[in-house]
Amino acid sequence: MTQITIDPLTRIEGHLKVEINVADGVVNDARVIGTMARGLEKLLAGRDPRDATYVTERICGVCFCAHGWTSSIAVEHAHGTTQIPEAARLLRNLIAGAAWLHDHPLHFYHLSALDYLDLSVLVNYNGTDSYINKIKGLVISEVSNPPVEGQYAGPLLPTYSSDSNCINDLDTVVACVQHYLDALVMQVKAKKMSAIFAGKQPHQSGIVPGGVTQLPIKNQRLQFQALLNEQINFINNTYVNDVVTLGTGPLLGLATSAVGVAYPNFLSYGGFPEANGSFLYPEGAIVNGSLVSSDRNAIEAAITEDVTNSWYTSSGGGHPSLTSQEFALEKTGAYTFVKAPRYNGYPMEVGPLARMMVAINRPNHPAYTHSATQTFLSLVQQGVQPGAVARHAARALETQILCDAMPRWLNELNQLIEGGSGSSGQRIEIHDTAHWDPPATGQGYGMTEAPRGALGHWVKIADQKIDKYACVVPSTWNASPQDSSGIRGPYEEALIGCPVPDLDNPINVGRIIRSFDPCLACAIHLITPDGNMKKFIVNG
Repeated sequence: MTQITIDPLTRIEGHLKVEINVADGVVNDARVIGTMARGLEKLLAGRDPRDATYVTERICGVCFCAHGWTSSIAVEHAHGTTQIPEAARLLRNLIAGAAWLHDHPLHFYHLSALDYLDLSVLVNYNGTDSYINKIKGLVISEVSNPPVEGQYAGPLLPTYSSDSNCINDLDTVVACVQHYLDALVMQVKAKKMSAIFAGKQPHQSGIVPGGVTQLPIKNQRLQFQALLNEQINFINNTYVNDVVTLGTGPLLGLATSAVGVAYPNFLSYGGFPEANGSFLYPEGAIVNGSLVSSDRNAIEAAITEDVTNSWYTSSGGGHPSLTSQEFALEKTGAYTFVKAPRYNGYPMEVGPLARMMVAINRPNHPAYTHSATQTFLSLVQQGVQPGAVARHAARALETQILCDAMPRWLNELNQLIEGGSGSSGQRIEIHDTAHWDPPATGQGYGMTEAPRGALGHWVKIADQKIDKYACVVPSTWNASPQDSSGIRGPYEEALIGCPVPDLDNPINVGRIIRSFDPCLACAIHLITPDGNMKKFIVNG
C-alpha cells in the first residue's frame, strides 16, 4: 500500500489537502483536509445583525452573492419579516442568477476541463493551419527561447499527464481551448450584469435584510437584457453542447463507470423563490435513493454537525445553531477545519447533481417537466452514474433552466415597474422597512441554493446584537470528514475505488474532487503558539 499526498489540490477555490492510500491500483482509504479556519462567525459576535450580510459576503470572492442573500434571509427571519416586496424578490433572483451564469461555465472551462483534454496533440501539432497554431501558441511555454517542445504555459497550468480517458482528437481540443477563452469574456459580462443591479463586484451590497437597495431604471434593465441574451446564447450553444457532447461521446466510458460516485444521498434546500411560494430548483432530501422529505422546515430541523475529527471543541449541541466555533488545534484525532454536517445522521451530497437528482424525483414540481431535467433523466436511464462526469452534466443542464427563468423574471420586473411608477406614479417598494431596526432578541436561519449547493446561515440576536452566528456552506457538506461513527463525507467516499494506475499521476483524484467544485475560503487565519493571530491572503 502506498500513501499519496496532494497539497494543495489546485484549480479549486481555497486550500485543500488530499491524502489517499492506494493498493492494487485503486484508492482504499482517503482523507480530505481543509487547511484553513474561516473564523468570520467569531468576528460577527457583538455586531449589529445587519452587518452580517456585508461580513459574510467576505467569506468568498466567488460565492459572495449567495452568502449575502442567505445572511439577509436569516436576519429577516430573526426580525419577523415573512415576505419581502415582489420587486425585491425578482431583483434578488436576477442578481444571484447573474452570479450563477458567471460561476458554472468558469468551473467547467477554467477549473475542470483540463482534466479531460490531452493538450499534447496541440503542443505537438506541426501543421500550417494559422488558427490552430494561434491556439497552440497559448499552451506552449515562452519561458525558454526557443520554446521547449511539450512545455505548457501560463493559464493552462497546472495539469497532470494525460491518460486513456483524456480526449486526444485535435479538432475537439482546439475547440475546447477556444471556448475556454470565450468563457473568460462571458464571465466579465456576467459580472457586469450583476453589477448593473447590485453594485460593485465582488462583495456587492445590493441585497440587504428586507429587500434590495435600488430599483433599476429602464436603461439599466435594457443593458441587463442585452447581456443576458449573450449569456443564454453561449450557455445553450456552447457550454451545454460541450458538456453533453463530451459526456455522451469521448467520456461515455468514464460517465457510465463508478468513478467519483459517493452516496445515494442528496440534499437541496430549494433555489430561487417564485411568486407562488415554490422554488425554481425544488427542495428535497434523498436518502438511499428515495425522496424522504420536501419540507424545508423539517429538513432544517434534521441537520446536525459533528466535530469529532475537526479542529473545534465539542461543546454545544449538534444543530448548526449550537455547535462550537472555538478552535481546538491540539485535538487528538482531528485532521481538518471542516465540520461534518449530517441530515438525520446521513452524509449528504449537495450541489448541481443533488439538485438534478431531487428534480427527477419530484414529478409534480414544474422543474421536472423542463427539457433540461428530462435530458438529465434520460442520461441516468442510459446508464450515466452519479459520479464525476454526471456532476458536470447536471451543472450545465441546470444552467439552462436558469436561462429560461431569468428572461421571465426580468419581464415580470419590467411589467411591475411600467405598471407602477412608470405610468401611474405609484411607488414600487423594494424594501420591507417594518422590521428594519434589530429586535432586542431573536433567532433565525436562511437557506438557499448557492451554485455549489445547499447553503445555510443561522443567527441568534441578544440585546440587539449578534450573540452567535453559524454558516454551513456547500463544501462543508461535501468535504466533511469522518463523523463519530466513522462515516466518511462525500469527497472521501467518492475517492474510494478511484483508479490510480500511475502513482506519479493521480489524475482521477483531481477529476473527482474538482467535479464537486470545491469552495473553501480565500484568507487563512493561523493561531501561533504565543496566541497571536496572523492573516495570510492567498490567491484562491
